[in-house]
Amino acid sequence: MPTVITHAVVGLTAVKVLVPPPVRPRIWLAGILAAVLADLDSFGLYLGIPYGHPLGHRGLSHSLLFGLLLGMLLAAILLHGRPRQEQLRLGLVFSLAAMLHGTLDALTNGGLGVALFAPFDNGRIFFSVTPIEVSPIGLSGPALRRLVTVIGSEALWVWLPCGLLMLVSVLVRRLRRERGQT
Repeated sequence: MPTVITHAVVGLTAVKVLVPPPVRPRIWLAGILAAVLADLDSFGLYLGIPYGHPLGHRGLSHSLLFGLLLGMLLAAILLHGRPRQEQLRLGLVFSLAAMLHGTLDALTNGGLGVALFAPFDNGRIFFSVTPIEVSPIGLSGPALRRLVTVIGSEALWVWLPCGLLMLVSVLVRRLRRERGQT
């Protein structure tokens, strides 16, 4: 899995690119939460849930269906009382941020794979290209030293593209505003 920081960067990117400004703080928070919540399943290891179990790490909570439902639930809770159209629009943004969690994990080079299609198929998969160094679970001595390599990999393969995507988004919005095409 990438680090929680990298998943948060992806959530922030989804909000920055897809939600027109001004963006309320709760929307930023929801984008981050949607992107990182799937990794709560790693605590299951301490509760005796095996890694490869459907409810284990990178199992059901990393699936596309879970991401879709999580995003919609976050929107319903955080935007209660707002117009349904706004809830749906932002729910889709949060869902995208959540669904990107499992897909990002499937780009890493370690672990047992990701159950992207659970609960319909609990098989664990990786993509054919896995350029992102897998982040260790926990921060013991060797894991902490390995974190430098992991952060470098994430900076190259995730942070840089996210930064470029956000920059392009800002530039496109600025051009539209200058042309009066809001």
